[in-house]
This record gives sequence, C-alpha cells and structure tokens, in this order.
Amino acid sequence: MRIGAVYPQIEVGDDPGAAKAFAQATEEMGFDHILAFDHVVGGNPETHDLKGIYSCNDAFLEPFVCYGYMAAVTERIEFITGILISPQRQTALIAKQAATLDFLSGGRLRIGIGVGWNDVEYASLGEDFNVRGKRSEEQIALLRELWTKPLVTFEGKWDRIIDAGINPLPKQRPIPIWIGGHADVTLRRAARLADGWLPLFPPDEKGAAEIAKFKGYVKEAGRDMADVGLESWLNIGNYDDGFGAQYDTEESWHDWASAWQKLGASHISINTMIAGFTNIDQHIEKLAQCKQVIGGL
Repeated sequence: MRIGAVYPQIEVGDDPGAAKAFAQATEEMGFDHILAFDHVVGGNPETHDLKGIYSCNDAFLEPFVCYGYMAAVTERIEFITGILISPQRQTALIAKQAATLDFLSGGRLRIGIGVGWNDVEYASLGEDFNVRGKRSEEQIALLRELWTKPLVTFEGKWDRIIDAGINPLPKQRPIPIWIGGHADVTLRRAARLADGWLPLFPPDEKGAAEIAKFKGYVKEAGRDMADVGLESWLNIGNYDDGFGAQYDTEESWHDWASAWQKLGASHISINTMIAGFTNIDQHIEKLAQCKQVIGGL
C-alpha cells in the first residue's frame, strides 16, 4: 500500500510555516502523498443547523493554493484532495486550477471529489445543494475533456463550453479523479466513473461487505478492479468522522492497516488530528512513528 499523511490544518491554521514544514518532513520520511480536506466557508453553529463536524471555528486552507505552495518546496510527494467538494465550484475553474498545479508540480496531483454535506457552503457559493450528485457526474466528464483536449465543445445541464480550452494542459492527461463517500449511489458512481474510491468506514465485517458490493458494481460497469484504486485512512488521535474509529497503540495501527490491505486497499492515509498536539512538530513525530509500524506491510 502507498502511505499518505493527512495535513492537520484545523489544528495549525494560525501557523503559516506549518505547510512547508509538513510537506518537506513527510517527503523526507518517505510518505507517498499528502491528503487535505476542502471547505470554503464554515457556518456559525449558533445560527445554523450544521449537519457535519466543521464550522466557522475550523481553519481550512484552500487546497489548490496550499498544494501549489507545497509543490514548490518538494520534489516527489503526491497531493490528493480528500475531498474537493466539486459541485459547489465552477467546473472550468477547477479544471484550470488543477491543470496548473499538475503542470507546475510535474504530474503530482490526484483529485478526490465528493458532494459534501454543508448546505451553508453551497448557498454561500451560489450553487444548488440539491443537485450536487448528478452535477458531479457531469463535472467528471467535462474535467476529463478539458484536461485532454486543447479545444472543447460541451453542452451539459450545468456547464456549457463552446470551442474553448485551457492552456497549458496538465502533465497527466487526464488527472486521476477519485470519489469519496459511502452512500450506495456514491459507490455506484465511483464504480462507473472514478479512478479510485475513498471509503469512510472500518475494515470490519460490515466494511468488507461494502467493499464486496463496490467490487460487484465495478464488474457490472464492465471495469477491472485492478484499474480502480481504494484508499482508506487511519485515525491515530481522537478524530471523530462518524464512520471510522480511533486507535492509539502501535498494535492497533498495524491491525487496522493490515485489515485494509487484506480488503484490497491500494492507499492509506494517516490522520493525526485531535490527538492533543499543539504544534506541527508533534504531528510530524507521530506520523513518523506510525509509518514505521505500518510501512512494512
């Protein structure tokens, strides 16, 4: 399995030097990729009925800007958005930002996309929360067109481009698109359209059943599972995503990662948030410890 590190941005948002330190340290330690979350705005929990765990009190760097900075201070490590909430953004602008980052980094980008949960965010960006799933499918088709052709004509329900294109094109043509989420409709969408899937559940009996279901959907779509990646994550602090579990011993880290490997995971990312750390160096130290434990799998 390829091993990544989750950038703990909600805990280091007041430290502008953390991004450089984290990117360079994870690359030096041999991590394969960095994963970062995406939220453009956060609602006030006192005035909004928020449906997720983040609010205006949590710091999020814009992922393309953050990764552009990290790419400039590294040489090898890959970057993945985990996930970019694509339906709340303009598709052509996503294509341009991603292509620029991929071009400047030498082809080190994967795009993980999803539909999100934050209706406040959609409203703030002027997009329709209720059509986000279907719109994401149209976006995938258009993104791949824009990343592989100098000129594109595309007439969809939400996007229309007439004989225009982005320049320069990315190094990867197209940039890999992964889909995150756990609803059945998301599994089916990922099986049909994505280069990989980012699930959110433990590798237990129920999780194994979901993986089997996904593999069945991949087969139904006429695709080979060998061509579809699978990435989970390992929470080694007290991060509560509502789906996974938290593990604080080396034995539990090994068991979790080993279980995912047996289920066919191609990638795993280590998340150190909500572990009581107060600076980026503590996150880096814990990542080094965990990688040493699971790196031999």
